[in-house]
Amino acid sequence: MSKPNFNQAIEKIDRVNAQDPNTENYQGKEHPKELLYSQRMTETLLSFEPQASKELQIAARAQHIARWKIDRNTYPMDRVGYLKWREELKKMHAQLTSEILQDVGYDDDFIDRVSFLIRKKMLKKDDETQTLEDVICLVFLQYYFEDFAAKHPDEKIVDILQKTWGKMSEKGHKAALKLPLDPKSLSLIKQALA
Repeated sequence: MSKPNFNQAIEKIDRVNAQDPNTENYQGKEHPKELLYSQRMTETLLSFEPQASKELQIAARAQHIARWKIDRNTYPMDRVGYLKWREELKKMHAQLTSEILQDVGYDDDFIDRVSFLIRKKMLKKDDETQTLEDVICLVFLQYYFEDFAAKHPDEKIVDILQKTWGKMSEKGHKAALKLPLDPKSLSLIKQALA
């Protein structure tokens, strides 16, 4: 059995995400959307938790692997439909990542741990799951919140922010309040926390 190769695992995850047909313009250049997202996840994780385990680093990188393959529109456009869609995505992300990790020589224990994290099991009880959730929330707030907020009424945004805040740890809250957010986003966050 060859020694597991972390860099190879990351490269393979990136190769899948580079196939995303959806793109995002960032710093004047078009990027495959999920590739950009996964790079932001890694960057945010390593600044938030520099000692993150390899399992956690891979889970963060693969958080949205091939997300475009299961379209939100294939589920009812209500809360139940949304939750079913999210559950299916988590299963797919865990499955694809497990296959990649097997390919590059990781053992079952390592693979099971990464799947556990991707499926966000034991939130609030498992430190690494909590760290992953914090990083997901921080990436959302820093890179996606402003556009998202512009498309919805303030009351809905305040409600979403309160739910997001509830999933985060104290350390996550502190990091969120230090993000370079625009005044409108900051005022919505303040309303949510009031």
